[in-house]
Amino acid sequence: MSQTTTLTFDALTALICEIFVKAGFSPRAAGSLAATIAAGERDACKSHGVYRIEGCLRTVKAGKVAPAAEPAVEDEGGAIIRVDAANGFSGPAFDLGAPLAAERAKKLGVAALVINRCTHFSALWPEIETLTGMGVAALAMCPSYATVAPAGGAKPLLGTNPIAFGWPRPGGNPYVFDFATSVAARGEIELYRRAGRQLPEGWGLDAEGRPTTDPAEALAGAMLPFGGHKGSAISTMVELLAGAMIGDLTSAEALDYLGTTALAPHHGELILAFSPERFAAGRRGDPFARAEVLFEAIAGQGARLPSQRRFTARAKAMAEGIVLSAEEMALMERLREGGLDAVA
Repeated sequence: MSQTTTLTFDALTALICEIFVKAGFSPRAAGSLAATIAAGERDACKSHGVYRIEGCLRTVKAGKVAPAAEPAVEDEGGAIIRVDAANGFSGPAFDLGAPLAAERAKKLGVAALVINRCTHFSALWPEIETLTGMGVAALAMCPSYATVAPAGGAKPLLGTNPIAFGWPRPGGNPYVFDFATSVAARGEIELYRRAGRQLPEGWGLDAEGRPTTDPAEALAGAMLPFGGHKGSAISTMVELLAGAMIGDLTSAEALDYLGTTALAPHHGELILAFSPERFAAGRRGDPFARAEVLFEAIAGQGARLPSQRRFTARAKAMAEGIVLSAEEMALMERLREGGLDAVA
């Protein structure tokens, strides 16, 4: 059995932050990205954990993202708040805009946070949980780069195009779901490839458009949308709302910009924040209490709410530490010592 190392969440965050700072990231960007990656490990979401560090550095080395970019807010006082990420990572831009979006939603009932010119490499649930922690419900979505064939097609056109939603639950963990509109996140297929495992049937196509269970062939060919035409339609909606509508890149355009899927995708992001109190004003019942009735009814049937396993893993990690393999520790040490020189 390989040797493992156990770190606290804060220690892991600090280690990842050090890697990014030594590679030329601003303290703001380094801290934001490190917290997101450490959260992936804490919550047992390995496909969004430390393995993502190398991809971030590779994207910087390729000149496709500015590691020290300073985001700027464009706010005219209405329902739409825009943050220009200045070709940097999305995390610092979101951190800057989220409090404004939550405040505006509480005032107007709804607010839209638009992030333009950003590189987004991570899951959406950390952003959603930030907003639910501010007392608002939230919906987030973004394109990716073209790696998914539309239903009935055989060539990459759509992105994995994640969509996430969160509802605040006073006194407890929020109700959160976050999923790609492809059958699986691209990071999951990459982990299958690294582990030498075959994919489940129905996840991907090879470069000739034939079904394959070989992760390398699927990565070189096309992934498939979940639910056939339903997932394909939802993915197209994400392209329209979080690409065309906000004046940013679609997944096909993002791939043209990058020229490869080996780098983190460059595009925009759309986050909607809602005030349940404002929407329910003058109507019967407390929206939060009524939501709890629904959640209890779901659990009462023995069903599991989304993110329950993630929250269980979080509690365990915060109490006992985050366990990393020898290979993961060696990767971080190599990146800490070598910086951008340590990536291809």
